[in-house]
Amino acid sequence: MGRLTDIVLRHRLLVVLGWLVVAVAGATTASTTVDRLSYDFALPGQPAYEANQQIVEQFGGGGLNDPLLLVVDGDGASGRADQLAAQARRAVPGTRTVSPGDDGAGVLSIADDSAVTLVYPRVVPGPDPYAAALPRLQQVAEQASGGGDEVTLSGFSLLEEGGGNDRGLLVELGLGAVGALLVLALVFGSLLAGLPLLVAAFSILGTFLALLGLTAVSDVSAVVEYLIALIGLGVAIDYSLLIVTRWREETAKGAATDEAVRIAMRTAGRSVVFSGVTVAVSLAALVLVPLPFLRSIGLGGLLIPLFSVAVSLTLVPAVLSAAGPRLSWPRRKPAVTRSRLWAAVARGVLRHRWATALGAVVVLLALAAPVASLTLGTATLDGVSSSSPASTSISRAVSSGLPAGVVRPTEVLVPSGGTAGVLQRLERVDGVAAVLAPQGPGWRTDRQALLQVWFDSDPGSEAGRATLEKVRDVADDARSVAVGGTPAEDADFITAVYSDVPWVVLGVVVVTFLLLARALRSLWLPVKALILNALSLGAAYGVTVLIWQQGYGSQLLFGQPASGAITIWVPIAAFAFLFGLSMDYEVFLLSRMREERDRILDRTSGAEPSPLPSERDATDAAVVEGTANTGRLVTSAALILFFAFLALSTVPTIEVKVLATALALGIAIDAVIVRGLLAPALVGVLGRANWTIPTWLSRGLLLPRSEGSSAPGRRGHVREPEHRA
Repeated sequence: MGRLTDIVLRHRLLVVLGWLVVAVAGATTASTTVDRLSYDFALPGQPAYEANQQIVEQFGGGGLNDPLLLVVDGDGASGRADQLAAQARRAVPGTRTVSPGDDGAGVLSIADDSAVTLVYPRVVPGPDPYAAALPRLQQVAEQASGGGDEVTLSGFSLLEEGGGNDRGLLVELGLGAVGALLVLALVFGSLLAGLPLLVAAFSILGTFLALLGLTAVSDVSAVVEYLIALIGLGVAIDYSLLIVTRWREETAKGAATDEAVRIAMRTAGRSVVFSGVTVAVSLAALVLVPLPFLRSIGLGGLLIPLFSVAVSLTLVPAVLSAAGPRLSWPRRKPAVTRSRLWAAVARGVLRHRWATALGAVVVLLALAAPVASLTLGTATLDGVSSSSPASTSISRAVSSGLPAGVVRPTEVLVPSGGTAGVLQRLERVDGVAAVLAPQGPGWRTDRQALLQVWFDSDPGSEAGRATLEKVRDVADDARSVAVGGTPAEDADFITAVYSDVPWVVLGVVVVTFLLLARALRSLWLPVKALILNALSLGAAYGVTVLIWQQGYGSQLLFGQPASGAITIWVPIAAFAFLFGLSMDYEVFLLSRMREERDRILDRTSGAEPSPLPSERDATDAAVVEGTANTGRLVTSAALILFFAFLALSTVPTIEVKVLATALALGIAIDAVIVRGLLAPALVGVLGRANWTIPTWLSRGLLLPRSEGSSAPGRRGHVREPEHRA
């Protein structure tokens, strides 16, 4: 680290210009990068995905794309719905439709004054597969309304995406940046507040430039765009904040500017390296999941901590060396980085270390308890409802008797000659409201026919999932029959994502343990950190289930009813991000405690050694000083990330809201309960064990002998004094 610092300080101008070039290149190519992102959620090898691919190829639409619905309210609704089907086919050539007049589709006629027409337009590539058809179908609905009739264009995909009112990335990023600036202004009270934001901007733009290169060799999910921007905002600010805060601390003690930079890089910079690598490792776990879109999230996501580390370790020291004192304006008093409040909190925790540890664990386990009822899947219709006409019309139709499964049908591919037999068997399945083999244009080819299967219950409900299993059993018993539609692909999605998750998690845990053991030169500190991370993650999952699946607070916080299920990919994505981000704070805190403990023991071992403190006294002093010097930093960093995820939660899409909720809760719980109370308490409880590392592990990690548990020496080692009570 010292050599890197010397190089940066000697070539400050080149460092700044180099990152400026990268940032400008990233900004000018950002629109190209976004255009090349993929909206494909492929599940290669999974039966429902393969069936849906066949459906789209042979019939032009449907499959993974739920139908649009034209909801008719008014006298003679059933006849008007049949007319609308013909009008929709004329307005959008190649469209498949089902209306009440089709054989077996009588359930679409709810009453004399209410009916529904299903519309399957041809899909187009991009974020909205119905983008080409929507304007023309909306025009059909508007022209058909009037004279006592009301026709509303609806559909599950429209409701799930929040009505298509996505404001775009820049708005979300702006919201997160404003929150971050407020926190930084309170922390620094000077122009230094702008430096972490500058680092974040350079890191995000540099990552987008690297992402452009990644899109040339692999498909990258569009979800990465949001994660890079908002998580990058938090992570880059966190890392630069750690270095700048330590620089301020050293200059307040009287160190010259460049000397303070060197000390900050030797201490805080080292923590940044290990933190960034830990975040990257946890995100790399997604690369091991056998799904292209999750792999791309892992690859794209791990770029941001790596760029954040690189910018923080080069641009920050260069700017501090060149302009650090001037950036301290208008603050006139010396900066105070040691928090009396957090020192008092640490002393209080240590006075009641066992009670605090047990109490915090009980609270975390209570928060995690709802995970036992976790249901993975797509939101139910109630979960995506709102006050919009598209939502109220279809909700009213379902409450009046329309089978909920009409909104998200299951489609079954059958050989043309075997349609009747399969149809009769499906009709006898308990939970199926209707099965039909439409005879209209686009429903048959020379070899295959496409059946519609509508469930009585919402496919996202427990009853709906049970019905799907029975339908698939019938298909398995028949020959050359394939089950498609979004309910079936949801079920396969769960299998594809979570079948190998235990091995992925185990790999991340092992690598993280080795990294932390080397960084902290300890056996038990990494073990403790991993256990605390598991508790923190469990609590975040539990509260997310409580809010979104069970509905406690979803209406109050988001103006949205319970989704009824947690989006399938959210838990694994939340694990990848929270595991690394939470470990950041653990490294910040424990590294400072380790540093303070070594300093205390070095101070007592001079030429005329004074009596050594007891191990408990040395550890307690390290806990107090480590917490006092990092408490404000961790709180500020957590607030910045919390604001970033809060901004992400304003995205209209339900699944993004659920992910943002899990991430925001994870950061808040980790910073307040785990790092503020439980971690200091457990360090106090473990005492001497915190600072020991077995010889076998020390050798395995290739630590210098002076850093082993039995090594003599004074600075930078694990020095085990005699315990003197």
